[in-house]
Amino acid sequence: MERAGYAVVGKTNLHEFAYGISSQNEHFGTVPNPVAPGRLAGGSSGGSAAALAAGEADVALGTDSGGSIRIPAAWCGVVGFKPTFGLVPIDGCFPLAPSFDHVGPMATTVEDCAAALRVLAPGFEPARIDSSGDLDVGVAWLEGADPLVRARVEGAAAAFPRRRALDFPYPNGSDYAVFMREVADVHRALFEDNADSYGENVRRKIERCLVVTDAEVDAGRRAREAYRAEAAGAIDGIDLLLTPTVGFVAPPDDVDEREIRESAIRRTYPFDSLGWPALALPCGAAEDGLPASIQLVGRPGEDARVLAAGALLASLIRGTA
Repeated sequence: MERAGYAVVGKTNLHEFAYGISSQNEHFGTVPNPVAPGRLAGGSSGGSAAALAAGEADVALGTDSGGSIRIPAAWCGVVGFKPTFGLVPIDGCFPLAPSFDHVGPMATTVEDCAAALRVLAPGFEPARIDSSGDLDVGVAWLEGADPLVRARVEGAAAAFPRRRALDFPYPNGSDYAVFMREVADVHRALFEDNADSYGENVRRKIERCLVVTDAEVDAGRRAREAYRAEAAGAIDGIDLLLTPTVGFVAPPDDVDEREIRESAIRRTYPFDSLGWPALALPCGAAEDGLPASIQLVGRPGEDARVLAAGALLASLIRGTA
């Protein structure tokens, strides 16, 4: 990024070891949400989203293994893009779960995300979509979203005339054992000698990861492969999948992260398991006047299409605001 002319303006806080969705960091404090004082900025890349929302940066870097770019983007009302797995090299990043880990750009506009991705992923070329009518869009996972979040997402989805409800599957949960084993392998030696130095939130998660059995991991790998096949079939005939990014707006900053983690990653984690590109884009004010976010998802390698559709949708949202 620096070689391309970007200037580093600061280092941001995040959830410890990127293993959490709240950025409640017991060592460095909780990341504040500039657009919603007293609410969480989200995580794990909460500081990146907060810096953008506060106008302190034009572009930020994030990592995403279960939603860590898209959740803070959603709660801070900015844009976050998780590329196709492997598109952006993760060299130099401390890993969380290597086969789930992604690096991607965050910004206040889709165009700035696309420009940053062009630098982060040599060979990537942005695309352009001239009409929302050129896309077949599947709309999924509206159930369970808070009423105004759902309404904002449905309103944004209406910009695509060729849309239909899509019964897109969730993973069955067994694949999470693979994630946990990878976390355990990353932390095993470090944790043995330094457990007391970990914050309680992350320490408890690591302890759970360390007791996952080989049988659970083997079942998880089979479940992950089955999910990939099922998801590929479900999106057949569809150009883009559209969902809420998170089903609810930023919660109070004193909430117990473990109580909201599962519901927060419900719509983001699947695309880390799949490795598909996914964009979080603000789509209006929802509950308590706080930002709602829409998620656009494509097949592996269709990063340019996802970003082009996001730029088009953002322009249409601005036009109706």
